[in-house]
Amino acid sequence: MDMSQLRPAFKLNLWTVSVLLVIFGIFVSGYLSYVKLTDVPMTCAVDSGFDCASVQNSNYSEIMGIPIAWLGLGTYLVIGGLLLMQYRSKFMRQNGMLILFGIVFFAFLYSMYLVYVQGVLIEAWCQWCLMHEANMTVLFIVTILRLRAFLNDPDVVI
Repeated sequence: MDMSQLRPAFKLNLWTVSVLLVIFGIFVSGYLSYVKLTDVPMTCAVDSGFDCASVQNSNYSEIMGIPIAWLGLGTYLVIGGLLLMQYRSKFMRQNGMLILFGIVFFAFLYSMYLVYVQGVLIEAWCQWCLMHEANMTVLFIVTILRLRAFLNDPDVVI
């Protein structure tokens, strides 16, 4: 049997990986937003160093009264929208990758700041927050790979 005939029905490319990461990010930030909105106790392993409630209720959990979880959810929704529109118009084909990179880069930097806040300023960790920050890091790496491919060949679908 020829091995080239055993192609998977679903091609996993970097665009698809990005979409899957965004879906996971929407789930995590959606849960954090739900907890913040409803004040229900957060599901979090109680262990030394982990205290989700302290992180979620700290002075650093809001910017001008807006919960960071809501900003994270909004960011993932914007990134998802850009991914879905990226190949739909000439403007987005030409500029979408750069716009996407700018937003993901800023979100990654802010996520790294939040890791610092948890570890140094609050001295407590939130597993859900760390999942978001790890997810954003992987999304940033995938976006760099996509940007590099785009800069080498703007017509490539990545």
